[in-house]
Amino acid sequence: MAIHPIDFRYGTTEMRRIWSEEARFNAIIRAEVALAAAEAEIGLIPVESAEAIAAAAPKASLRRANEIEAEIHHDMMAVVKALAEVSGPAGRWVHYGATSNDILDTATALQIKDALDCIEEKLKILLRVLIERSTATKTLVCAGRTHGQIGVPTTYGLRFAIWASEIGRHIIRLREIRPRVVVGQMTGAVGTQAAFGEDGMEVQAAMMRHLGIGSVDVSNQVVSRDRYAEYFFLLANIATSLDKIGIEIRTLQRTEIAEVEEAFAKKQVGSSTMPHKRNPIKSEQVGGLARVIRSAVEPALLNNTLWDERDLTNSSCERVIFPEATILCDHCLKVMAQALEGLIIKEENVAKNLDLLHGINLAESVMIELTRRGMDRQAAHEVIRANSMKALEEKRPLAEILSELPEVTKLISAAEIEDALLPKRYIGTSVQQVERVIKKLAPLTS
Repeated sequence: MAIHPIDFRYGTTEMRRIWSEEARFNAIIRAEVALAAAEAEIGLIPVESAEAIAAAAPKASLRRANEIEAEIHHDMMAVVKALAEVSGPAGRWVHYGATSNDILDTATALQIKDALDCIEEKLKILLRVLIERSTATKTLVCAGRTHGQIGVPTTYGLRFAIWASEIGRHIIRLREIRPRVVVGQMTGAVGTQAAFGEDGMEVQAAMMRHLGIGSVDVSNQVVSRDRYAEYFFLLANIATSLDKIGIEIRTLQRTEIAEVEEAFAKKQVGSSTMPHKRNPIKSEQVGGLARVIRSAVEPALLNNTLWDERDLTNSSCERVIFPEATILCDHCLKVMAQALEGLIIKEENVAKNLDLLHGINLAESVMIELTRRGMDRQAAHEVIRANSMKALEEKRPLAEILSELPEVTKLISAAEIEDALLPKRYIGTSVQQVERVIKKLAPLTS
């Protein structure tokens, strides 16, 4: 019976497959076959034996390995025995010169390699969605908010572009960490490669070349976990960006604001008791799962603080955090891409909220113009501040109040004040910034 939700509720088929027990077993077998091939290449074992091991590998079964493990209580040795059994006389060379984590950590590198491929593709999909939304809304003026309060205008295009830029950086980060994270090792019991004599470095290099992954420069009995910590930092960073986007969607979907809305299927149910509800459940799901993904960072860091040449405290922990954090991050990327692609923007509410303060939120534009025309900047700030408060208290348009002030009208006419308080006049370089970002990010989507 399934216990963890990634078995039945969360996660894409492709990512769950990468972290399945079968895939883990196959990665270990691939590492053993590559070791034998490398040793044959160097001349440490007969070429025909390496070929026999490779030919027999598809016959090795997870079922048999599990049976052996139940008897000997050692998972790695169980796989070694299962492969040796089907390799005939060549079985004597299986795992020659290796220690468990040489194979296990190298197998992990193969899984991380596939996982990063999967995540990068999801990031590209999300980036394409964000670029499309940014392009379509680059001139859609809306209320900007700081501290939860309406400020000067921005555009939806700029919002989407900021998120797109962040996702673009994650793609770059992912590519940057590949050579540091996707590495295997073949260094022996405590890292000295003593079992291979003078050929240890050549064996390791040849093995990783066969597998198409990087190789550690130096290690003890395990690949140093600072590498894996960087991988979990990436997952946590991606999840946090998705959480950030989700929080904004949830905020803007609040009934009182109602500028956006997650797509809602015709037969979708929002509440078991309130039939009218249309909840932002995709964004909420991402926010909740992001907490779980981020929680993997601390154990990942602590997995680097092992005793001497190694202990086993990292092993049980990594069996949990690798599949869990990776599958959930991949899942969240897919969900957020769907949420953003189907996001409904209610332009009538965007316009209503933009005009909610009757120009007070554009007070800065008048202050800047007064300063440009000769008033001391600090004096201009105080005049506009005091009269903005007055406009709020009296519930009067700011333009009306400012037009009554001689110190203002001697520099700016009433018509110019009205013009300065038009939101579309005060979006600066928003459109140009969006266009620049889109041009820069486009190559990352391919």
